[in-house]
Amino acid sequence: MKKLGIVRCLALATILLAGSALAQSVGDRSVYFTTYYTNANTGAPDSTVRIVNDGDTGGTLWASFYVFDDSQELQECCSCAVSADGLLSESVNKELLANTLTGKVNHAGVIAVISSSTKGPDSNTPAPGLHILSVSWGASENTIPDVKSLAANYYLAFEHPAADSNLTSSQQSELQNVCGFLITLGSGHGVCSCTPEDHDF
Repeated sequence: MKKLGIVRCLALATILLAGSALAQSVGDRSVYFTTYYTNANTGAPDSTVRIVNDGDTGGTLWASFYVFDDSQELQECCSCAVSADGLLSESVNKELLANTLTGKVNHAGVIAVISSSTKGPDSNTPAPGLHILSVSWGASENTIPDVKSLAANYYLAFEHPAADSNLTSSQQSELQNVCGFLITLGSGHGVCSCTPEDHDF
């Protein structure tokens, strides 16, 4: 009987430890968003990332951008202000990929955004309130044969919301640290720029 009680205690401890580890890996899905870009810096039209501040906080929020290439390497990071009920539109080619750390020309990759109550992609404070929509372009001539006769370079726009993603404290720290290295080592390179809120493409 004593042995059975010890086995039950060990089993319960194992379950609790596994649950604790799982809980530590679950983050906030209301402050972190991911999307992708394709056909950047090619003959395709420029893609756009649009961000809305829903105004729930009543104040300005910052979109901390982390722009990766298709090899998962961080190319640029920056923090752009979005006022309450405001709209921010960022050009992928002209703002998010125009100042890479190494001068590499990127064509595809991932854009991650943290909604923050403080400025600074290397020291943000996650806060909900931003909503992100991405507009990308694909060459329709590869998928719709009938349009070949209309134009040699005919593209279709694809609009999709960014995915609500899981931001753990370790992921946040990693993004901030790598971005901090980019800012320090780049001497001005590796930092993306922000468009005025009232400017759209």
